[in-house]
Amino acid sequence: MNDPCQTAIMRQLGMKTMIETERLTKRFGELTAVEDVSLRVAEGEVLALLGPNGAGKTTTIRMLASILQPSSGRAWIAGYDVAAQPEAVRRSVGVLNEHHGLYMRMNALDYLRFFGQVYAIPAGPLDRRIHELAEFYGIADALHRRLGEYSKGMRQKLALVRTLLHEPPVLLLDEPTSAMDPESARLVRGSIRQIRGGRRAIIICTHNLPEAEELADRIAIIREGKIVAFGSVPELKQALLGDPIMELRLAQSLNGVIDSLPSGAEPLDTGDRWLRYRARNPQEVNPLVLRMLADRGIPVVTLSEITRSLEEVYLQVVAGRRSSVVEPDER
Repeated sequence: MNDPCQTAIMRQLGMKTMIETERLTKRFGELTAVEDVSLRVAEGEVLALLGPNGAGKTTTIRMLASILQPSSGRAWIAGYDVAAQPEAVRRSVGVLNEHHGLYMRMNALDYLRFFGQVYAIPAGPLDRRIHELAEFYGIADALHRRLGEYSKGMRQKLALVRTLLHEPPVLLLDEPTSAMDPESARLVRGSIRQIRGGRRAIIICTHNLPEAEELADRIAIIREGKIVAFGSVPELKQALLGDPIMELRLAQSLNGVIDSLPSGAEPLDTGDRWLRYRARNPQEVNPLVLRMLADRGIPVVTLSEITRSLEEVYLQVVAGRRSSVVEPDER
């Protein structure tokens, strides 16, 4: 599952591997929840782990956080073995769970101070860190309120503050923008982009596919405990949806344009003043199309790529229509 090309690039750039798994497997009796998962995430990188409920995402995250022991295989967080060095792993990771485990009778400040003491953060730096994060996420004015008075969105923000409190080099975020209003969700996405610049490695589990497409460098789709698709969004679209599709709109009827398309432009569909074609290399084919139209004096209104979403890739994979693993160096 680990791509040798990616590994070589990481080494050349001096990028440290922060999350690594090698055939990671977890069984509960006769049920295999996670099977042979191998991944590598470098500092500064965001990996989105996608899959339907029950696919094995949460089990994988719990093994990475040293909450569950693997049945077989190995995993490392910031160089620490999750099975052999669980305390070091827990100091190095920030985990945002789907179920926050908030103590509703405590006020937010006492709650965060408690967790800061667990991480042995000195009182002065701890309070500065709490207020800095609370200010950023817009809950500074509510630090003295009991958590039972918080809305769902505020609880999510508080859980995120708790996750970042000890400045961990690895973040495992399960549905980080769940229950948030659009403005708060945008704030959190912006903070994730900012955090990754701090040489952190991040895994995000989410059902929000546009969010995954926006934030992630690479996507891993898990189905029935196995990684069944892996790569960047453009790579997955290319491998699973085929070559890009272009739409050409003209100011007049086509007038034999289809027969004059250059090699590499495969016609798919047409209307009175438009056509769609598939092009493996649009950067080479499109200029030839435009030159042909200019030579014939046919004015162009627009030439654009038809947007194909990560959702289309995801639905194909989880439905089992495509089940082979897609590596970044597969072409």
